[in-house]
Amino acid sequence: MVRADTIQQLFAAAELLATQCRVHGRRLAIVTNGGGLGVMATDRAIDLGIELASLSDDTIASLDKVLPAHWSRSNPIDVLGDAAPERYKAAVNACLQDEGIDGVLVMLSPQAMTDPDACAQAVIDAQQTSSKPVLACWMGQQLIASADRLFARHHVPCFSDPESSVEAFACLARFYENQQLLMQVPGPLSSHSEPDIEGARLIIESVLAENRQALTTAESRALLHAFDIPVSLSIQCHSANEALVAAESFGYPVAMKINDRHIQHKTDVGGVRLNINNAAAVRLVYKELLEAVRKKVPDIKSFSVSIEPMYTDPFGRECLVGANRDPVFGTTIVFGAGGVKVEVLQDTAIALPPLNTFLADKLINQTKIAAMLGEFRDMPAVNRDALIQVLLRVSEMVCELPEIESLDINPLVVDERGVLALDVRIIVAHHVKKINRYDHMAIHPYPTHLTRQEQLADGTDIIIRPIRPEDALIEQVFFRKLSTESRYFRFMQELNELSQDMLIRFTQLDYSRELALMAVTMEEEEEIEVGVARYSMNPDGSSCEFALVVADEWQHKGIGTRLMNALISSARQQGFSLMEGEILTSNQPMQRLVESLGFTVTASLEEPSIRLASMHL
Repeated sequence: MVRADTIQQLFAAAELLATQCRVHGRRLAIVTNGGGLGVMATDRAIDLGIELASLSDDTIASLDKVLPAHWSRSNPIDVLGDAAPERYKAAVNACLQDEGIDGVLVMLSPQAMTDPDACAQAVIDAQQTSSKPVLACWMGQQLIASADRLFARHHVPCFSDPESSVEAFACLARFYENQQLLMQVPGPLSSHSEPDIEGARLIIESVLAENRQALTTAESRALLHAFDIPVSLSIQCHSANEALVAAESFGYPVAMKINDRHIQHKTDVGGVRLNINNAAAVRLVYKELLEAVRKKVPDIKSFSVSIEPMYTDPFGRECLVGANRDPVFGTTIVFGAGGVKVEVLQDTAIALPPLNTFLADKLINQTKIAAMLGEFRDMPAVNRDALIQVLLRVSEMVCELPEIESLDINPLVVDERGVLALDVRIIVAHHVKKINRYDHMAIHPYPTHLTRQEQLADGTDIIIRPIRPEDALIEQVFFRKLSTESRYFRFMQELNELSQDMLIRFTQLDYSRELALMAVTMEEEEEIEVGVARYSMNPDGSSCEFALVVADEWQHKGIGTRLMNALISSARQQGFSLMEGEILTSNQPMQRLVESLGFTVTASLEEPSIRLASMHL
């Protein structure tokens, strides 16, 4: 490890650290023997979005035992200028044992009583007790040259200034986050209750058949109901007497809103009244609503008023959940602060569907309102899981209903009990149907619909499903159990181990240009891979190349035939016109298999040891 004085060395240090340590977040603890160094590191951390970790009570108590009485008692942890090596070691140990700390930055500015080498050794000794990353910032050039070499021998990255050291930790945190994102392949449908996709489609089709784009309030609410998104109750009324009956049925207070397909933003035309507390007020407000709207929209001849029970929980937070169609990226999902001030606050974050729990949680955390969702003052923390479920359901909606141009749930109130959509606006448009059901999306979701259960002739149950990034481990185990001959037949070369890059390439797919179908069975409640077939799109965009391998002990059971039939069917659905592959001449069983499936096998003119198999789809 060299001293990280350049940006290239900084990133090299961070990359090496990432291979040796474990970082699970952005919470950094800073240990320093000078308050000024701590201030510089803190300022840079704030700029980079690095969170200064809060010290737990146990950590503070532990540090109280080893630090002078007047230590900072906060992060950065100032061990003071006269800090001996033992003080450094104890401070680093305490931080590494704190579950709320993801990494430690230790800084030293040489002073008269300082021993840079001994302090460096103390940090190294403490670092060896934990897998969390420890970074050093030893200042003083020639005074700390031998400490530099000591850090290098023990692979502890050392930096020349506080800013660079914090930047290295930021690189490390981003590396971890990006690796987590690479592993996210959410499916279009949740594992909970099935949404009524067909019912939702019928609603949209009826709207488009009437040459409308905007759904009415009732239609929009019905669409949310179809995807199990909680919506406030509402009764549509066409007279003051009907409004009075509805209000009495709900109980006071109630909200009254104008309801017309031509009015998208009710507040803009004075079409919303809240906290109506008695029967007389209902009649009066009904009349006022009609007059106010007629002044703003004189062309509308008739409209109705919706009566809803008033949301009164003082602990509710107003959020916005929406979706919009971008001409470049396709459908995007929006989350942020909701209510009537949404345009003023402009506190929103955007993500590409499909979402899963990890991505939905990350989307929430990108907004300022995320800080208000936890417990503060006398307000309890909201039911975050319920909020995440709404985001997942909206993700399902835009995956399965490409006709949705925009969706705006505002406000979506979330409290400690759950969520409730108080208002929703949906715009739809005709969608040109394509071969691929998810062509309207930038990211192809996990193709759950390709999963199937099969039973072999001997009664063994197997599942054929698309591969996922988290299958890297069982894919590696599957490869290691293959015989030398099976490996050679599959890869046409001697291969003893799948590299990390190969595992990534085999398991992290985009599903639109490539697909891998695994056959798995359960043994002692664990999935065991017994075969895999895959295709990848050729440069011409209309043909694909296939590959197949079955575990040696599972051959001659019909698994290869089942995998190839499923793969061929999927390639047809994807719109490919030709499937082809190369087979070694000595691999007679594979040649017989593909011929039985309808492939034409011919000799290669360029390589006599290769046979070419092809099938027009």
